[in-house]
Amino acid sequence: MTEAPLAALARDALARASRQGLLLATAESCTGGLIAAAITDIPGSSAAFERGFVTYSNAAKMDCLGVPEATLAAHGAVSAETARAMAEGALAHSRADAAVAVTGVAGPDGGTPEKPVGLVHLAAARHGHPTLHREMHYAGDRTAVRTATARTALEMLLEILAD
Repeated sequence: MTEAPLAALARDALARASRQGLLLATAESCTGGLIAAAITDIPGSSAAFERGFVTYSNAAKMDCLGVPEATLAAHGAVSAETARAMAEGALAHSRADAAVAVTGVAGPDGGTPEKPVGLVHLAAARHGHPTLHREMHYAGDRTAVRTATARTALEMLLEILAD
């Protein structure tokens, strides 16, 4: 039987982090913990997974990750700036060496012409490396947007863990 796509990506990210002796963290908004769940579904994940932050509200993004209020005021929760601040904040507020962050509009409500349903900003940060960012526009219902976001986040985590 073939492993589910999220599980395979999570297993690969854990293996890569473990080989390098690195710890991982997640900072999630629109996925609500789906990325951390995919990682911790893998037996032995505690060897490389340090913690997950589910920061759904702006207050949580500020309190748990140190996202500046000015960033949220100027750019909004769904922005490249906030995604980067979340990923970098996850590193600053944990013992992790690499982190991935996501913030977006999963729908079916909440979209605007400027920030439609399906818009997601993702970032991956690692000590000593430039922070990666992706802006994605996913189609489908809430589950499809969240699943696609988790898949891209795990792919970005693999990318930031590449030697």
